[in-house]
Amino acid sequence: MTTYQEWKRKADALSLDGRAFIAGERTAAASNETFRTLNPSTGKVLADIAKCDAKDVDRAVTAARDAFESGVWSKAAPAQRKAVLLRLAQLIDEHTDELALLEALEAGKPISECLGLDIPESAACIRWHAEATDKRYDALSPSGPSVVSMITREPIGVVGAVLPWNFPALMLAWKIGPALSVGNSVIVKPAEQTSLSTLRIADLALEAGVPAGVFSVVTGFGEGAGQAIGCHADVDLVAFTGSTETGKRFLRYSADTNLKRVVLECGGKNPQIVLPDVANLDPVAENAVAAAFWNMGENCSAGSRIIVAASRKAELLEKVQAVLEGWKTGDPLDPNVKLGSLIEEAHYRKVLAHIEKAKAEGARVVCGGQATLAETGGWFVEPTIFDNVTPEMTIAREEVFGPVVCFIEYDDVEDAVRIANDTCYGLAASLWTDNVNHAHKIAARIRAGTVTVNCFGEGDLSTPFGGFKQSGFGGRDKSIYAHDQYCELKTTWLKLD
Repeated sequence: MTTYQEWKRKADALSLDGRAFIAGERTAAASNETFRTLNPSTGKVLADIAKCDAKDVDRAVTAARDAFESGVWSKAAPAQRKAVLLRLAQLIDEHTDELALLEALEAGKPISECLGLDIPESAACIRWHAEATDKRYDALSPSGPSVVSMITREPIGVVGAVLPWNFPALMLAWKIGPALSVGNSVIVKPAEQTSLSTLRIADLALEAGVPAGVFSVVTGFGEGAGQAIGCHADVDLVAFTGSTETGKRFLRYSADTNLKRVVLECGGKNPQIVLPDVANLDPVAENAVAAAFWNMGENCSAGSRIIVAASRKAELLEKVQAVLEGWKTGDPLDPNVKLGSLIEEAHYRKVLAHIEKAKAEGARVVCGGQATLAETGGWFVEPTIFDNVTPEMTIAREEVFGPVVCFIEYDDVEDAVRIANDTCYGLAASLWTDNVNHAHKIAARIRAGTVTVNCFGEGDLSTPFGGFKQSGFGGRDKSIYAHDQYCELKTTWLKLD
């Protein structure tokens, strides 16, 4: 594996281009304004990024619509689109080191995670959807011999994809994989904190053969570029991943403009239920730590509530602490680091405020609970475990999106299910049991889009991902089901003589 010093040398040698990517070329914003993207592990400036606004979005939408209507991509043979997307996946693989480094620098993510998971999985996602491109079949309805009734899918048109900062390349792949596969034009607005890997993948898409205008990247802020996408009358669908609060804004934008379709994947306050019948708590502890602290807890599916029987809590708490001792916090470019920095100062202060409020409400700090590594200039928070948490406490109800987990006791299984479901969210959950009957019956009662049993995860590329309640609606990321949300369903009724 590349060493810490080698990664630092590679970082110093990078030439960073923060211009937007519109109609097949890099370009400054129409206003020529820029903003600075920072390295959250040092607080230092990485690059100047084009500050796009409504004029730039309009230019990107015009190029997207022109490309769509021309048929250069939307009417291309599925096998042709497949070949181009497979080439894009290959190029991402070939540039894994570069893209992983960009994400480690800009998002504060451990380089080992970027290199071993995020970028390879991004390529795999695009490859998966590429392979599905020429394998979708439409249908005839059983309407009788006097008609031919065809049921077909057509690409919806111009798609706006608004991305979060926690998994920049991977969330990009989750959106463009199915949207491009079915023939749409796509305009991406990355989070203002993490533009660089998305821009670089746009370069690779052009190299792979994605026609100009079919894939554009407008960089900037939510109140500028993001809102302009949400309100644009010639955008047919917005696919958004991020906070529930911001997701609701896109529904308002749609209602106030052209009733564009909106697909939301939003927040979560995800439970990990541990039943007393579990004989071996070692794998539970390993997975519980990963669920809570992977990506510094900046993960919508983070298992931030460990709901455990009172009779097993002390043992599990001890084992979780022991596992967490092996999770080093530090410079994301260090391959031995498992916990990098939080994304920005404002979020760092928000996470610390959650910790202080939990203390004030009576939760007990088992470990962590403080800022750390202040000398770096970055935004680091110790991984924090709270005990003596009740379901009514703020720490048990609000999404922290940081390295914080709370232990909540329950009396019986009914109580555990009630606590798990007592949230406005419903994205993901984990259940631990040695009883197969409990596994089936309790998993069916948990109100979440993904329920994992005896593990933590989000399934694989073949399984849909999305949530119940205020965790989102309108469709799913991943799997063949993701294609449907980017299509219109058409009936063509032919009367025969």
